[in-house]
Amino acid sequence: MASRLAAALLVLGLICTGFAGAEVAVDCCLSTTDKFFPLIRISTYTLQQAGEGCDISATVFITKTKNTICIVHPSESHKKNKWVKAHIEHLDKNRKAQK
Repeated sequence: MASRLAAALLVLGLICTGFAGAEVAVDCCLSTTDKFFPLIRISTYTLQQAGEGCDISATVFITKTKNTICIVHPSESHKKNKWVKAHIEHLDKNRKAQK
């Protein structure tokens, strides 16, 4: 009986160790849009790079209400999406001014 309990505890310990060593899941954008989003509603942004834990590259705008908006990556922006780069430049300028 004691050997069964010890074996069960050993298996449970190995399972827990496996979960603890697993990679932490990252929230990734699965698709993007090029629809305009007003700067006044954005608080910050991050750039998601394909191959660094996510499948696609994207600009991730974080709104003042803590929602995320997945927009096309600035390197993929066309003439109609120049607003993405302009938003990023404005947010960067504000970030530097706050330091």
